[in-house]
Amino acid sequence: MTINYNFSLKKYNTFGIEAKAKEFVAVHTVAELKTILRENLSKTKFILGGGSNMLLTQDIDALVIHIDLKGKKIVNEDDDFVWVESMAGENWHEFVLWTIDQNFGGLENMSLIPGNVGTTPVQNIGAYGTEIKDTFVSCEAMTIATQTMKTFSKEDCHFGYRESIFKNEAKDQFIITSVIFKLTKRNHKINISYGDITAQLAKNNIQIPNLKEVSNAVIAIRQSKLPDPKELGNSGSFFKNPIIPKADFEKIHALHPEMPHYVISETQVKVPAGWLIEKVGFKGKRFGDAGIHKNQALVLVNYGNATGKEILNVSKDIQATILREFGIAIEAEVNVI
Repeated sequence: MTINYNFSLKKYNTFGIEAKAKEFVAVHTVAELKTILRENLSKTKFILGGGSNMLLTQDIDALVIHIDLKGKKIVNEDDDFVWVESMAGENWHEFVLWTIDQNFGGLENMSLIPGNVGTTPVQNIGAYGTEIKDTFVSCEAMTIATQTMKTFSKEDCHFGYRESIFKNEAKDQFIITSVIFKLTKRNHKINISYGDITAQLAKNNIQIPNLKEVSNAVIAIRQSKLPDPKELGNSGSFFKNPIIPKADFEKIHALHPEMPHYVISETQVKVPAGWLIEKVGFKGKRFGDAGIHKNQALVLVNYGNATGKEILNVSKDIQATILREFGIAIEAEVNVI
C-alpha cells in the first residue's frame, strides 16, 4: 500500500470534478484496510467507493481511503433461492449483469445504476419499483475506530427511501466491506409495473420477459435518459423525489392537474422531482460548464470544467425556485462534500 500526496480525485468521482486529496490510498483486502486504519488512527479519514454519489466542492484535507475490495461468491443456496456475497469494491452494474447471467433474479431493475456494491446499502438505492432492501440479507462492516468487524442485518440497517443507518446514526463510523443478497433461482418475481419498462418491452415485442430482457429494457431506458459519466460528468439523479402530505398535494394538484404522482399511503404522496424541475424551466439549461441534462431534468451535469461549487449553486437555485413556485422542498440525493 502506497500513500499518495496531493492526489487528484478527478478520475475517482463521476462528476469529473477536479479536487485534490491531501493523502490517498487504495485498499484491496480487508487486512489492508485494517492496517491502514490502525496505522492512521489520529488522522481525519474520508472513505471513497465508486465516487458516484457525491459532489466535491473542495479539496479533501484528509486521508482518502479508496475501497477497492473485489470478489463475489455463493455462500448458500436451496432449490428456490441463492445467497450471494459481493465485496464492496465490485462495480454494481457488472455485479447485476453477473447475477443475471447466473439466472439469479432480484436485481435486474437496478441495472446500470452507477457506483460500487459497498455503497448500495448506504443509499438503499432503487429503480423501477425495486430497492436494495428487497433482496438485502446482511452486510459486513469494519468499525473505523477499533477495526473490529460487525454484521448488520436488514433490520439493523433501518432502511428508508434513500436512507439507512449508515447515513444517520452510524454515519462515518463504519466501512462496509461486503454485502449478501438473497436472489431467486426460479419463479422469479418479474416487476414491470413501471410504464417505461412496459413500453420498452412492447417496443421490443416482448410479452413475457425473462430477467435479461427486463435488464436490457432498463438499460435502454436509462441510456436514453441519462448521460454516460465517462462522456458527460454526472452523478445520476441529483435530487430525491419529494414525499409530501396528501393535503398539500391536493392543493397543488388542483392548480396543476397534469402533475404526475404516486400515492405512498393514506397521508403521503410522492411527486417526481424531475417533473417539478422541468415545470419551472430548468431542463436543458446551462450555466457555464454546469447544467441540467436535456433529456432528464433530475440529472445535473458537468460539461467539462465546472467546479463543484458551480454545480451546487445551480442545485440551490433549482431548490429555491421549486419552493417558491410549488411550496415543495426537494432534497439532494447526492452527498455534497
